[in-house]
Amino acid sequence: MRHRIKGSKLGRTASHKKATIRSLSIALLTHHRIVTTLTKAKELRRHIEPVINRSKEDTTHNRREVFSFLQDNKSVSKIFDEIGPKVADRPGGYTRIVKIGTRVGDSAEMAIIELVDYNESDSSTTSTKKKRTRRAGKSATKTTETKSAAKDADKKAETVADDAVVVEDTADDDKAATEPTAEAPETDNTTGESTESTDKKD
Repeated sequence: MRHRIKGSKLGRTASHKKATIRSLSIALLTHHRIVTTLTKAKELRRHIEPVINRSKEDTTHNRREVFSFLQDNKSVSKIFDEIGPKVADRPGGYTRIVKIGTRVGDSAEMAIIELVDYNESDSSTTSTKKKRTRRAGKSATKTTETKSAAKDADKKAETVADDAVVVEDTADDDKAATEPTAEAPETDNTTGESTESTDKKD
């Protein structure tokens, strides 16, 4: 049993975990922002924040203590010459963890851990973005406009169809008027014979 021991073992032996935290710390101090799993990010924060806190006071003792943890001369000089003066006014909370979802391969929770003083501009730009909101008034007016436009289009289509029918009817009437029709011979009511035959007899 762990008996209230803080931190995570990260599925490693003690030496392997120490090496992992050291390499993550050097990467964070070099690039100011790294992407790792959420568990590693939380464990890294527990170890790197006391180291950054020591960098506020540049003494030989503090440099030796930081070097015993990082084992990297470039990182030690960077944390005391660059990062220490920048975080001098901050009483704590030098890092920020932002969750970014799960990893595709094994669904592990991923997170970004970054130095707060080096990424304030990014957070301010993201906070000043305007959020899009759906408003009932605009959507309702759009739907009514589209409905009225559809009704007008249907009315226009109906009137065009009626005009086409009228044109077809008039065309049939014109054809009937122009075509010659065979006239029936006129007959006298008295005799019942046609007038043409009487004319021929005369």
